[in-house]
Amino acid sequence: MELVPLKIGISCFPLIGGSGILATALGSELARRGHEVYFFSYAQPVRLDLPQEGLHFHRVEVAHNPLFPCPDYTLPLAVKMAEVARSKQLDLFHVHYAVPHALAACLASQIVGPSAPRIVTTLHGSDTTLLGQDPDYRTAIEHALVHSDAVTAVSENLRNQTQQIFHLKRPIEVIPNFFTPNKPKRSREEVRRDLGLTDEFLVLHLSNLRPVKRIDLLLRTVAKSKNRARLRLFILAGGPFDPYEPLLDELSLRKRVIVRQNTAVVVVAFRVGGIPEVIGDSCPLYPFGDLTAAAAALDALIESPDLARELGERGRNRALERFSADRIVPQYEALYRRVVAGR
Repeated sequence: MELVPLKIGISCFPLIGGSGILATALGSELARRGHEVYFFSYAQPVRLDLPQEGLHFHRVEVAHNPLFPCPDYTLPLAVKMAEVARSKQLDLFHVHYAVPHALAACLASQIVGPSAPRIVTTLHGSDTTLLGQDPDYRTAIEHALVHSDAVTAVSENLRNQTQQIFHLKRPIEVIPNFFTPNKPKRSREEVRRDLGLTDEFLVLHLSNLRPVKRIDLLLRTVAKSKNRARLRLFILAGGPFDPYEPLLDELSLRKRVIVRQNTAVVVVAFRVGGIPEVIGDSCPLYPFGDLTAAAAALDALIESPDLARELGERGRNRALERFSADRIVPQYEALYRRVVAGR
C-alpha cells in the first residue's frame, strides 16, 4: 500500500547554527521524498534553496507595536502557523528548538482547534540544558514539551539531561543529526594551495564560535603541541573571531592560525557530553580541560600520518554508515506516521 505524502510545517531559526541547518536539510530531504514542507521563520533560512518542488517558505513579520515595550515574535509566529495549518490542512508541525517554536506550535494548535496538526518538537541542546535551567523559561519549556505529541533529541546525552531537568512522562526518542554525502568539488591539493599550505599538518575547527565552544582551549592546545611549528589551525567560523585575536598574540600563534568565516579526518575532542556517538571509537576523547592529553593526541597524529589516515577513514565510514540522510530521514518519517496515526 502506497503511503500518502504528508503536509509538514517546520519552524526553525534561519541563521547559521545546528538547529536551523538540520531543520532546513530535513525539510529539503522530505520534499525530495514527495512530502509538502512549509517553513516558518522571520527570514529565509540560509540553507533553504528555493525554488524546490514541495518546499514553501512563509515569512513571519516581527511585531513592533508601539503599545508594547519589546518586539514580539512568538505570537506572530503562532498566528502564521495557524493560518497555514488551516489553509493547507497540515498534518503536523515539526518545531526545532523549544523556545519559541514549540510554544508557538502549542498556541497555533489551540487556535486551529480539533483539526490542528500534531506537534513534534526536536531539542538541539541549549534550548533545554541552558534555558531549561533558567526560572524565567523553565516552566514554559516544560509546558511546550508536555503538550507536544512527540519529543526528539539529537543525542543520548541531550535526552538524559532533558529527562533530569524536566518531569516528562512521554519518552524522548533519539534521532541523530545527519548529512547528505557528496563528492568533493575540489581536490585536496587545490584547497591546500588556496590556503597557502605546503606540507603542514592541518587541523580544522568548525563552529559558531560561541563561548561554550571554548575556542580558547583549542588555541592553548595548539600552543602546547611540541609540533606547533609543523601544524596550521584552520578555523571555519560561523561567528566573530575578534574576541580571540588577543590570545593569538599572547600564545604567538598568529602565523599558525587561519580563520575563514566533506573530509575524512580524525577528531581530537574533550569528553563533555554533546554528541559523542558521532565519534564513537574512531578516536579517543579526553577529560575536559586536559590540554596535555589533547596536545599529546594531536602530536601522535602529526608524527604518524598512517594513524591519522586510518582514524580519519574510520570516522568517515562511521558517518556514512550511521548518519547519512538515507539512514536518518526515514526515522523522522516513521515518527511522523506514528504521530499522525494517533490523532
